[in-house]
Amino acid sequence: MKKTCYVTTPIYYSSGNVHIGNSYTTIACDVYSRFHRLSGYDTFFLTGMDEHGQKNEEAAAAAGKTPQQLVDEIAATTNQLWRDMKITHDDFIRTSEERHTRIVREIFSRLLAQDDIYMGAYEGDYCVSCEAFFTKSQLGEDGSCPDCGKPTRKVKEECYFLRLSKYQDRLLEHIKANPDFIEPETRRNEVIAFVESGLEDLAVSRTSFRWGIPVRENPRHVIYVWIDALSNYLTALGYLSADDALYQKYWVNGDKVVHVIGKDILRFHAVYWPIMLMALGVPVNFKLYVHGWVLMKEGKMSKSAGNIIYPRDVMDKYGLDAMRLYLIKEMPLGNDCVFSYERFIEKYNSDLANDLGNLLNRTLVMINKYFAGRLEKPDRRYGDYDRELEETIENTARKYKESFASFRFQNGLNEVWHLINRSNKYIDETTPWVVAKDESRRDELNAILYHLYESLRVTAIMLAPVIPDTAEKIFRDFGLDTIDFNGLGYGKTASVKVTEKPEILFRRLDPEIELKSQNENTKPEITIDDFNKLDLRVGEVIDARKVENSDKLLLLKIKIGAATRQVVSGLAGAYAPADLIGKKLVVVANLKPVKIRGYLSEGMVLTAEGKGLPLEVLEVKKHNSNSRIS
Repeated sequence: MKKTCYVTTPIYYSSGNVHIGNSYTTIACDVYSRFHRLSGYDTFFLTGMDEHGQKNEEAAAAAGKTPQQLVDEIAATTNQLWRDMKITHDDFIRTSEERHTRIVREIFSRLLAQDDIYMGAYEGDYCVSCEAFFTKSQLGEDGSCPDCGKPTRKVKEECYFLRLSKYQDRLLEHIKANPDFIEPETRRNEVIAFVESGLEDLAVSRTSFRWGIPVRENPRHVIYVWIDALSNYLTALGYLSADDALYQKYWVNGDKVVHVIGKDILRFHAVYWPIMLMALGVPVNFKLYVHGWVLMKEGKMSKSAGNIIYPRDVMDKYGLDAMRLYLIKEMPLGNDCVFSYERFIEKYNSDLANDLGNLLNRTLVMINKYFAGRLEKPDRRYGDYDRELEETIENTARKYKESFASFRFQNGLNEVWHLINRSNKYIDETTPWVVAKDESRRDELNAILYHLYESLRVTAIMLAPVIPDTAEKIFRDFGLDTIDFNGLGYGKTASVKVTEKPEILFRRLDPEIELKSQNENTKPEITIDDFNKLDLRVGEVIDARKVENSDKLLLLKIKIGAATRQVVSGLAGAYAPADLIGKKLVVVANLKPVKIRGYLSEGMVLTAEGKGLPLEVLEVKKHNSNSRIS
């Protein structure tokens, strides 16, 4: 019977803006899943979307849609992105699906019935973006969220609590008895310190919004998003359903259960989730691999800083495999990596064009030139260089498998590139173009090229989880079909027939040209007719106030000519209401009216924002209201 492997990503892409940083988790899980399938594991790979919560409710209102319409659109977009990125997930679970919501209600009811959840009242700070409560000691100096840096909201409401304190000692015992429960060790130590400092019971319901799963016993409450979202790892397997075969196979009796997460959600997965499982009587048999962030040179990716990179921008221009390799090879487990186009182009040229691409092209050209594309397995070695390359192939395959099995992808790929570089050096050491001049050394020449062929064949197998398209192209060039780990090791091929017309897989990029193109405006051109569709007018703000229960929105009364319009605008973080009164702003006057947080918005105020600069309204000094902007 095959061993099993259950691999999950966090389901936290409900904003619809999957940038290159948060796409890393899904790519990494895809690599891990592909590796285990090639290793012979029966592998189940789960990803999906966390769709409930206040931020989606507010985003839907701002877009004039229902929350379900909004998340349906985002799910379709996200699923298409994963298909285009060749993510090999077995299931895509959405927390608005009935198969999930029904079981989450049952989980909550069970915990409530056994007094692991109880009614209380919460007063404190809440981050809408992270869907998380924080204590005073956890907040930033300015009261901001310690994870995302955005302002928190003061919340006071009746809610249910999960008894974390009841399971504190048991959780500590589990962490200490299972040293590999959380990796890397630095994150494990971080969790131990957090738990030892004392756990406060966790608020697990809300009454201030409706877009969530209602508590069965008290429908005025909706279930806190992290209780909802974390349960997906079980609901996707049929836990508590009429058919729980997958749950029994992959979770209860599975050989490997792996959650891959970013460091920003460590507390939820390392503390709240195992305590939920303990309370439910579900075995805590998973382990956490905790990765860092993909940063820009100036720090975290941010809309306000204008430095977000989206995966489509990279893969449409440079290819999917190039993007996958960069992210997986540059990210050490537990630490951050930096994405810059300068570094990306440098690594594209060195790793792909120079090292791998050049080795493949030279090898195929020589096999075709000297042996019409055919080789035979040699019956002997012709020197120490042959022995050294054979030993390097064997050692690399062993170290690669050890590294990938423990999620040390960077270590494993560094071993692969050691083999690639050793093979390029082998060409210089054996000088096949010199050997080819002596007809009596033809068997030696065959042996040299066979060693190069075998090195590349093994390299392609090891790269298959990371850059699958490239691995398949190499196998096609080599006249091979099946990629599996049974082929790891030197001398697995009896005879060779390579393609006569190999294509160059990776051409060198000109850094100057590529970097210049990245600085140019990438939005599509429009015509004057497109621009003329906008009715831009000067409007004077005659009243402004904050929208109730919102830290971002202001309700503006704007006079445009003789008429007064109401506009809801996200200016609260940059302006006090009184500061806007009397200002003459540029307004999109013919924008279709929508309701935002229950208020009709009849236009849009134009603003400017940029790297390191605050949000600023576009103000006109001399013109009267109703002047046209052109």
